[in-house]
Amino acid sequence: MHIKDKLAEAQKAGRPVFSFEFFPPKTAQGVQNLYDRMDRMHDLGPAFIDITWGAGGSRSQLTCEMVNVAQSVYGLETCMHLTCTDMEISKVDEALKEAYKAGCTNILALRGDPPREKEKWVAKEGGFRYAKDLIRYIKERYGDHFDIGVAGYPEGCEDQQDPELLMEHLKEKIDAGGTFVVTQMFYDVDVFLNWVKKVRRKGIDVPIVPGIMPIQTHGAFLRRANWSNARIPPSWMEALEPVKNDDAAVREVGKGLVADMCRRIIDAGIMQLHFYTMNLAQATKMILEELELASKDGTPTSRVLPWRQSLGLNRREEDVRPIFWKNRNKSYVARTQDWDEFPNGRWGDSRSPAFGELDAYDIGLKGTNEQNIKLWGKPECIQDVANIFIRFLQGELKSLPWSESPITSEAEIIRPELIDLNRRGLLTITSQPSVNGVKSTHPVHGWGPEGGYVYQKAYLELLISPDLITDLIARIDQNPNMTYYAVTKDGDLMTNAPSDGPNAVTWGVFPGKEIVQPTIVETISFLAWKDEAFRLGTDWAKCHSAMSPSRQLIDEIMGNWFLVNIVDHDFHQTHSIFSLFDGLAVKGMSNSFEVAEPTVNGHDPATLPLTNGYEPTTTSVPRTNGHEPAAAKPRTNGQEPTTTKSQTNGHTPSDRALSPLPLN
Repeated sequence: MHIKDKLAEAQKAGRPVFSFEFFPPKTAQGVQNLYDRMDRMHDLGPAFIDITWGAGGSRSQLTCEMVNVAQSVYGLETCMHLTCTDMEISKVDEALKEAYKAGCTNILALRGDPPREKEKWVAKEGGFRYAKDLIRYIKERYGDHFDIGVAGYPEGCEDQQDPELLMEHLKEKIDAGGTFVVTQMFYDVDVFLNWVKKVRRKGIDVPIVPGIMPIQTHGAFLRRANWSNARIPPSWMEALEPVKNDDAAVREVGKGLVADMCRRIIDAGIMQLHFYTMNLAQATKMILEELELASKDGTPTSRVLPWRQSLGLNRREEDVRPIFWKNRNKSYVARTQDWDEFPNGRWGDSRSPAFGELDAYDIGLKGTNEQNIKLWGKPECIQDVANIFIRFLQGELKSLPWSESPITSEAEIIRPELIDLNRRGLLTITSQPSVNGVKSTHPVHGWGPEGGYVYQKAYLELLISPDLITDLIARIDQNPNMTYYAVTKDGDLMTNAPSDGPNAVTWGVFPGKEIVQPTIVETISFLAWKDEAFRLGTDWAKCHSAMSPSRQLIDEIMGNWFLVNIVDHDFHQTHSIFSLFDGLAVKGMSNSFEVAEPTVNGHDPATLPLTNGYEPTTTSVPRTNGHEPAAAKPRTNGQEPTTTKSQTNGHTPSDRALSPLPLN
């Protein structure tokens, strides 16, 4: 969506919006840390973000990559900076092409600063001299695809202090095709508001977005004000001087000063604020909370859909996804990035195109072995594993191998039941409570436009011991409102679903629209998710040394347990899905896992010579209740269950009726 349109909507509604600026970090770890921060800051609800362009395009490749990730993976409307400085036309063309492919529709066109090794700005031969030239070029090549912003300078810029000349330049940039203005930072709100009046008298009527620099430390505050030639009100200096050596106190005082400045801007009728974050979150978040523009618990202020949309090329209309990737948004985007089209209105046939391979970036387990061991410890029994899941549910852990982010407030209503299941060795991966017609503006369950009502069925996905699977399936079969899928790592699938087709587990009813069904359960997608889920568990096991109890314990779970999902199609019931598990528990949960002693040709490997400096290769197959894993075949009501290999998807369906809300 074009930024000018977002700003126009906010202005018309009288509802303030805000945006963030980020810059490309210098190190790979810095980039990953920034991605994590952008992910978290998404939930503050920015109207857009922008990403800067290094002088002379020095970090252009990283800028393009970050635009693609922000737009496609994190669903952030992204504006890419593009400068004239030291830029050949071919480099500009490449940048615009990459932005287009990423789904980006907004550019901030700048002349830019000279590279640090050059004292003076010099136009590249065959390049552009002024931002207005760049704007015209973009318009000629891409028409109205890109919304083009320009820079404004209320207090002058580094190499030009003549306010009249700067105003002429601003008018020329708007006349060339600029549609909104983002200003240089300032601290004196009177200076800014007077400048806005002059801009309007010049006949410039596009939206003006004031640049806001949060105060992080006293020293940085003074440096940035000096660098941008920003006037500091005397009252600000008086307020900050007594606490200048206490960074926390400086942020607290600075929060109040900047928030008061923002209130005056909003009171003057300007409904947009642009924060120069310096790739940091806390100071900006404090100001937004002070202004009551962001929730203090991190809950998104509004959601178009119950899951985070991708804004990548051709994905803006996507409105249906399987629930299995509920806690792994990045992975889902990565595994579907090569699809030619994306589900809109209803779920199509996911066999073609297929889900992407598991070796793509953003699919495997994140973090180093050492980081993951520090996070999840070294479990040596089922009880240890269960405690990791419980700590996650209690908010003590921020992630699990199957969940990229902390537990959300949606789970609050079923948190006690989830904790109880895990205490009994039933390891819960994904869940959602039922919702029966709450308003779309509900702070926890709401999504979609105002005036609607949303619904969802109770859903539970968990890892189940082979000792319990037969009993569990028998209980499910006795309830006509329950359907399930159960699958092993090797692809042995059992289900009572009547077909491979999708069934909605979340839907919404909105004025003037067809029923929206954005979250579904479906066979082929579940089998694709199965591969990923067991891969994540195996990656977790490999964080530990080969013969350690932790490695073999997690491998045992991944190799022999079932991944099960259950849907209760009676969405009036919130807790009945948990009654399926009454009295079920894994036995011997606190028993330490016995490490099998490996042998090589009948010898202890410790007595064998090293080969090329490496230990000899050994393998060990754990046993389940004294049997080979393949022998543990559950039965349903005394009969062999419906099974199939995931390669064929040829399971035998039940003839049971399914959802009270069939897909339309």
